[in-house]
Amino acid sequence: MKILPNDGISASAIEVLENNGLEVLNHKVAQEQLANFINENGVEVLLVRSATQVRKELIDECPGLKIIGRGGVGMDNIDVAYAKEKGIQVINTPAASSRSVAELVFAHMFSLYRYLQDSNRNMPLEGDTNFSALKKSYGGAMELGGKTLGVIGFGRIGVEVVKIGLALGMKVLVTDAVDITKTVTLDFYDGQKVNFEISTVSMEEVLKNSDAISVHVPKQPKYVIGKEELEKMKKNAIIVNASRGGVIDEVALVNALNEDKIFGAALDVFEKEPKPEITLLMNPKLSLSPHIGGNTLEAQERVGLELADQIIEFYKK
Repeated sequence: MKILPNDGISASAIEVLENNGLEVLNHKVAQEQLANFINENGVEVLLVRSATQVRKELIDECPGLKIIGRGGVGMDNIDVAYAKEKGIQVINTPAASSRSVAELVFAHMFSLYRYLQDSNRNMPLEGDTNFSALKKSYGGAMELGGKTLGVIGFGRIGVEVVKIGLALGMKVLVTDAVDITKTVTLDFYDGQKVNFEISTVSMEEVLKNSDAISVHVPKQPKYVIGKEELEKMKKNAIIVNASRGGVIDEVALVNALNEDKIFGAALDVFEKEPKPEITLLMNPKLSLSPHIGGNTLEAQERVGLELADQIIEFYKK
């Protein structure tokens, strides 16, 4: 049985798969050549991340496919329902990259509150000629500790964000599509554990009372955060989107930043990915990254092994 991890997979996952008698074709095939490669090589399992698109046309052209796997949570790049109609099993790794995304969220939050996204641009240009003025311009920096963290979406990633916020000494407010209470457990290096009972509140409460907001919801038919929601936020608040492009109205966001209605924002995902609007790329109040939420060595290891386990289980049936 042949497996094509077209967007890459960890070496340990390849080893596990091959030790179980499965052949891994460790290639990167261009989208337009993918169907021919799959058919010519008898590929039964196609593994992707966010780069490769698995649409109806590809599914129809590759009748030999048995499994389509997504290394990550969201499957926006796969026509999941259609694949299942064709008898193809669709798998993903919802838990593997949660911690990685959560840590990126706080990297952006620290960057915004300490003006790092701006100082990293200006220091190479003016650090040797305008050092004192730059230092003075960043004098309004703030700390996250003691602030209120708002989390929109209380799934796996949302829980990980809550954990880090609690560990930093932040008050936490969470909202979700459904009212829910979860026990969030902080695990420490020495085996100690601390449990927190976290109950959801209204979106209104999160927007009005949070100093830093992180959005973790699946792709939506309309904006979750638009002009109206941004206007409800504190003037010194920041917001981070590391979920899906299109969750935040980018035009409304830029306007809110330019009009000083909020302190700053961070985007790891974009409406027009992979070609974000230039107004986003050039805005000094935005901390930006190219959709790298799950791109850590540890996450890739977990993703690969989780996919491998699911594939092996499929072929054992």
